[in-house]
Amino acid sequence: GVLGSGDFARSLAVRLVCSGFKVVVGSRNPKRKASLFPAAAEVTFQAEAVKKVDVIFVAIFREHYSTLCDLADVLAGKILVDVSNNTEINHHKESNAEYLASLFPACTVVKGVNVVSAWTLQSGARDGNKQVLICSNNQEAKHTVAEIAQVMGFTPVDMGCMSSAREIENIPLRLLPAWKIPVFLALGLFLCFFTYNLIRQVIHPYIREQKNKLYKIPIEVVNTTLPCVSYVMLSLVYLPGVLAACSQLYYGTKYRRFPDWLDQWLLHRKQIGLLSFFCAALHAVYSLCLPMRRSHRYLLIETAVKQAVEKKMTIWVEEEVWRMEIYISVGIIALGLLSLLAITSLPSIANSLNWREFSFIQ
Repeated sequence: GVLGSGDFARSLAVRLVCSGFKVVVGSRNPKRKASLFPAAAEVTFQAEAVKKVDVIFVAIFREHYSTLCDLADVLAGKILVDVSNNTEINHHKESNAEYLASLFPACTVVKGVNVVSAWTLQSGARDGNKQVLICSNNQEAKHTVAEIAQVMGFTPVDMGCMSSAREIENIPLRLLPAWKIPVFLALGLFLCFFTYNLIRQVIHPYIREQKNKLYKIPIEVVNTTLPCVSYVMLSLVYLPGVLAACSQLYYGTKYRRFPDWLDQWLLHRKQIGLLSFFCAALHAVYSLCLPMRRSHRYLLIETAVKQAVEKKMTIWVEEEVWRMEIYISVGIIALGLLSLLAITSLPSIANSLNWREFSFIQ
């Protein structure tokens, strides 16, 4: 059974029908909402729908839970699956699932299917995110909901008792929680190096020689800054491993807990490494764009005019040519190796490697 007629309820009904389940939808306006659901799903009034099913997905907002109190007698003994989320993290003192359980003590409440979107439900196993987090104080009810999720093409994950519902409801509201510190670190490093390069390449020549080089800011200054950020970030990926080894050697054991700052540093290594690769990739693109600038063309013409005035036949410098050729060649190889590190740090790729293969690449 599905109580509700919103986007999520419709997607859930479609997925259940496609998975071979008999679905009954409970709505306050069944005649008006029937056309929104698949023909195989029966759309009727809430009271009628509740009588016909044993497992009910409650796909309505928390503030509307009280409207179901009139159905308390009919709901007794049923399994209620709370699929709701909040608009803010820890918006209420108790989780939505715990609140639903307090309203219907005669029912068995299971929290689940809230971490997947309506689009994920419609696309089913074809979607990248297949995990469904489930928690409840009743093991049999959890097992029942887990079996339904598995038939729908998802991977059920048992998160324990109902006290975990609060954490499960917070998961969809978090925006890249593991990336906050690495992103701020990268921005801080970029700002420091950008300021230094701005002073060195633009402000200093203007003060000393009265040369206006503001045109260098969008491309040259940024291009000089990006590799600095990239190699510092890459060093920050491997430095905590060395510090952790030194800590274990100092205390003579590998079972002593690391300090919190080192522990957090170790946990953010993957994100720091991917940001290092991002900066390196941007540096490669910026470097390829250097000859395309109008300022570069003007400098070439200016050099050619000076050469003509001085009646020089050639300005070829063998050492500079070889230095640039080797510089670009080594840079391409370095970017290729960094790309390999970045790709193998992705979970989908890392899971296909054993520990020895991963260590070899590192």
